[in-house]
Amino acid sequence: MKAAGGSRHVTLADVAREAGVSHATASRAVNGSVRKVRPEYRSRVLAAAERLGYVVNPAAQAMARGRSDQIALLVNGIHDDYFSPVASGVLRAAEAEDRMVTMVSGNNSVQQAIRVVASLRAQRPRAIILAGGRSVTVGSRDERLVEELLAYESEGGRVVAISEEGLPFDTVALDNRRAGFDLADALADLGYREFAVLAGPPEARTAHDRVVGFREGLERRGVPLAEDRVLHCAFDRDGGYAAAGEYLLRHSPAQVVLAISDTVAVGAMARFREAGLRLPQDLAVAGIDDVPALRDVAPALTTVRLPWGEVGRIALDLIARPSEEGPRVVHRHGHVVLRRSTPPPTAD
Repeated sequence: MKAAGGSRHVTLADVAREAGVSHATASRAVNGSVRKVRPEYRSRVLAAAERLGYVVNPAAQAMARGRSDQIALLVNGIHDDYFSPVASGVLRAAEAEDRMVTMVSGNNSVQQAIRVVASLRAQRPRAIILAGGRSVTVGSRDERLVEELLAYESEGGRVVAISEEGLPFDTVALDNRRAGFDLADALADLGYREFAVLAGPPEARTAHDRVVGFREGLERRGVPLAEDRVLHCAFDRDGGYAAAGEYLLRHSPAQVVLAISDTVAVGAMARFREAGLRLPQDLAVAGIDDVPALRDVAPALTTVRLPWGEVGRIALDLIARPSEEGPRVVHRHGHVVLRRSTPPPTAD
């Protein structure tokens, strides 16, 4: 699609920006989606398209008018325990509304996620829910995934993200920074003063925000966290196991280990036990997420319970109620659940 002067490629994103509306609204206005657009927005979009010389894609129009009612849930990895509560929340909410959801995996690869979205565009589901954390530094591959999703929206689809804010789509954003802050603050309240952190991957935005929250919570209580007490690891059980081994080698004992997630905490607990530590007598451990499948671990794990079921309902509601303006962000946060893995420390 060329500009009237033929000087450059004009995209639907250009039209949306010119009209001051969301990408989805522009798509519905020019592609004739079955979902109605307010007359004033439609007029603005069509006027912007004419000014820019935008030419409508007939294939996109056909797709906008012929979507299935199916919803696709794209997660980073099916075997990643972090995303199991996300998926569970979406699936439960969809079942309550008698909606069909198909879950697909990006296999923890941005390139694979791009291929999945390209395939979904051909299948024409009503919406794609993107469930996954972003990188601290957004690279070209992440931008390519966003472009593929924007192309899907330009064809009449809907995209909702369960992720950190900053994407050009409606987003349900969990406050990971506050989760870390509240957990550190609650444990300091119990009397803990010597902390270590199993910090997850340094490039993962979810992990980064939680560690920032840990630091801020401890700083508020005047508790230092030395750099050698922060160990990066994979965002899974094996990552926690390996990081716990590294912690033991450093000979820098703490009273409590803050794990970036429950799954990381469980891997760490296994390694600590192998080393002969008694939990929680010799070392307390806490996580974040409150993954239902891990609630029976012994000792019962202190964590931050995140509202996964509510997140799923909100995502479906955002799909059902498209915005006529810019992307919306709905913030949700969790609350600390103190359990037996972090009893109040005893004086030496």
